[in-house]
Amino acid sequence: MAAPPEVTLKDLSGQWLMNKTLSDDPDRILQMQQGVGWWLRRAISLATITLTIKQYTSDDSLTHIDIEQRATGGISSTTENRTLDWQYREHKDGIFGEVKGKSRWVKLSDVEDDNEFLKTGWLDEGDEHVQAYVESAGNGWTANQIWGFEELGGTRYYVRHVVVRKGDDWKEARLVYDFQKK
Repeated sequence: MAAPPEVTLKDLSGQWLMNKTLSDDPDRILQMQQGVGWWLRRAISLATITLTIKQYTSDDSLTHIDIEQRATGGISSTTENRTLDWQYREHKDGIFGEVKGKSRWVKLSDVEDDNEFLKTGWLDEGDEHVQAYVESAGNGWTANQIWGFEELGGTRYYVRHVVVRKGDDWKEARLVYDFQKK
């Protein structure tokens, strides 16, 4: 379902369902994140992935994006609590293990990554996007994401462009989400 025009990066709150038809196969990026075995990757590819997002501004004027990610098929849910201040925070993820990540509002021209995939295809809906950067504590990979909205087939969607790197190898994927409800 299309993302309504009133739903923007300034308030992503609501429920979102991964659109597997429009999304790239996440297996290619999961393969690079060691510790995610074949069985789990297969289960993820078959599961329905739902994001429940609560976005708010705290008393110190920082944007917070709290995400519960649920998958069907008995896969553990994960929680991402992001504060858009570009400060590292450690997190133990049920799928990816020990990681540290940071998030911020960013102009695409300020994204420090030579992969143009992160910076292209976006609707012009304001100055800034969300950047989420994660490093594995023990498996040597990084994941760089830019969040925004794209028009695909004439329909507006919430989208994440993801680039995962390990050493000199890298993979990219576009993850597309259908809006479900506020």
